[in-house]
Amino acid sequence: MLDFRNVNTLYTSIISETLSRLGLTTAIICPGSRSAPLAIAFACHQGIETIPVLDERSAAFFALGIARSTHKPVVLICTSGTAVANFFPAIIEAKESKIPLLILSADRPPELRHCHAGQTIDQVKIFGNYPNWDAELVTPSLVVKELESLRNTIIHAYKTTLLPTPGVVHLNIPFREPLVPINQPATELLRTIINPQTFFTNCQQFFPSNQRSSYPEVIQQWQDYLKNNIKNNTKGIIIAGLAQPGDAQDAEDYCRSIAILSQVLKFPVLGESLSPIRNYASLNPYLISTYDIFLRPQELATELTPEVVIQIGELPTSKQLRQWLEKTAAPRWIVTPDYDNFDPLHGPSQHLLTSIHGLVSNLEILPPNQPSAYLKLWLNLEQKTRKNIDITMEAIAELREPKIAWLISQILPPQTPVFIANSMPIRDVESFWKPSDRQTQIYYSRGANGIDGTLSTALGIAHNHQTSVLLTGDLALLHDTNGFLITKNLQGYLTIILINNHGGGIFENLPVSKFEPPFEEYFATPQSVDFAKLAETYGIEYQLITSWLQLQNLLQVLPTQGVRVLEIPTDRQQDAQWRRNTVLF
Repeated sequence: MLDFRNVNTLYTSIISETLSRLGLTTAIICPGSRSAPLAIAFACHQGIETIPVLDERSAAFFALGIARSTHKPVVLICTSGTAVANFFPAIIEAKESKIPLLILSADRPPELRHCHAGQTIDQVKIFGNYPNWDAELVTPSLVVKELESLRNTIIHAYKTTLLPTPGVVHLNIPFREPLVPINQPATELLRTIINPQTFFTNCQQFFPSNQRSSYPEVIQQWQDYLKNNIKNNTKGIIIAGLAQPGDAQDAEDYCRSIAILSQVLKFPVLGESLSPIRNYASLNPYLISTYDIFLRPQELATELTPEVVIQIGELPTSKQLRQWLEKTAAPRWIVTPDYDNFDPLHGPSQHLLTSIHGLVSNLEILPPNQPSAYLKLWLNLEQKTRKNIDITMEAIAELREPKIAWLISQILPPQTPVFIANSMPIRDVESFWKPSDRQTQIYYSRGANGIDGTLSTALGIAHNHQTSVLLTGDLALLHDTNGFLITKNLQGYLTIILINNHGGGIFENLPVSKFEPPFEEYFATPQSVDFAKLAETYGIEYQLITSWLQLQNLLQVLPTQGVRVLEIPTDRQQDAQWRRNTVLF
């Protein structure tokens, strides 16, 4: 439990034991000398799973993936110097996506700073405003009061990764030598002073969910608005934006709550593909999934102009939807328990500081009414567009990017966790992911919307989890190939569906594609990596996909251990032309 061999081992064993008692189950450890006391304390703790990862950037995204899927804090440990700086991209994503991480960075003691000692940089507040909280701990000592302060600081740090909003806490920890567990007799004297049974009693902490209770005045405001403004013929819509509930039950409850609101108000539900709503489709009879396509004709978009919008959480990925909302300038009620500003359109919006569950649980049931002509219009457009998409996709024989998202939405085993990479994959999922009741668990990194750490995050989601899938492009995968170093410690299975269009396919759909040079070299940036050889280097299973039937057969039953790459070669220029010329409405 406590390691009395020397001052550093005692100090770090208090850290690991305190965190274990608070509920920590996983720590990711990067190699280094100055962090040796931390690495030894966590690696020797029987109640904490510890995983060594060479690359700090990969390690941080791997931890982020685990924390994202478990909704529990994960500890990240690194040595001093630039090692800690490599955590920064994942910390940004954790901040923006509200994911709990606890960073423990080792550092040189004060006397070795600002004097050109090796591997020393200024690590204090290195992450700026991104952590929920950061602090530098005192240099380890044998003063009992300082050890008690350490314990309480760790309790506060763990709590602050979760409340009031999940996020990052960074503790910088200076160590003097010896960094290895060499015995120091003075430390042994503390055995008779520190009684673990009483020392850790205040670790019996309960951290409630960050889902805040509804404020009565907020609900009253909402009730008054409904009574005075919502009629049988009100043109209203509900937008189910980005959402990632805790587990399958949370996801079902989330979808059911939106369905109740929709059916009471008789409003259509525009369902973001990155929320669970499209994968619990039968719960929402007014679900609209093809809005990104049929909102493009200007005349129809004008006809669909709403009088009121209820936005659940963040706005969906669809740029088409955002532009339409901005033009309509309809008043929006934004429903989320978080205090952040969720209106990037800066329109006429009001924030209902409550969850969708809180809103519905206090909803006054309105008199029954028949679907309005406005609702019927949305439903007819959904039915027509969905039919056109299905017919078009069925007819595509060659390997084409948009069909991949449409196909896998229908063939993956039920409840499969799927991580969607940014850029084109996430946009194809938004446009073509077909609603069903497969309860697919969708994961994403839309906090900062970058391609950083794509593979490592997906491996974190797959770790100790159900067999998982990553849908990614070639550049996003190549940006994080060091993530493959994690696979030897992976407890789980990941299938990587690799769309190889030899460059950044998203740029083919942007105005910059018309300017050559420098488009191909500086924007599309095609790479010449042989993925079969790359997979062989890391000892990973690889298959080149040559037909839709082959892909379907490989995805209907997923293996249970290891990692494999299924490479789908596509042509980004032809796919961009297909997107421009194909009429789906």
